[in-house]
Amino acid sequence: MARAATTADTFNAVAEPRRREILDALAGGERPVNELVDLLGMAQPHVSRHLRVLREVGAVVVRDEGRQRVYRLNPQALKPIHDWVAGYRHLWEERFDLLEDVAKDLKEQEKQAKEQRNGTDKHHERHLPQR
Repeated sequence: MARAATTADTFNAVAEPRRREILDALAGGERPVNELVDLLGMAQPHVSRHLRVLREVGAVVVRDEGRQRVYRLNPQALKPIHDWVAGYRHLWEERFDLLEDVAKDLKEQEKQAKEQRNGTDKHHERHLPQR
């Protein structure tokens, strides 16, 4: 089966790490292209190419402001990704619950070990000759 074109859907578009960096940058609000170039340390043509792909799948929206093109995130276009990942949420929650149980066990073991050390120290103090 042939792989879908990068611009065919949001999943393929955000598979590229640099595009995810652009989305992360736009999560804080609108930014002109030149600001994205500076922020990401990429050449302007590369940023523009990535923005074109993100625009074609609807993940970003562009508007002209004078001579600048200003981009903003379109979160609705990312909803299919959110919905898909949400199907795996229970797996993460189970793992976090297990991790929390392990952390509690370790904390309890540490507390018991400390109590034993303190108890041993007190035991030795009682048997030391008085001066």
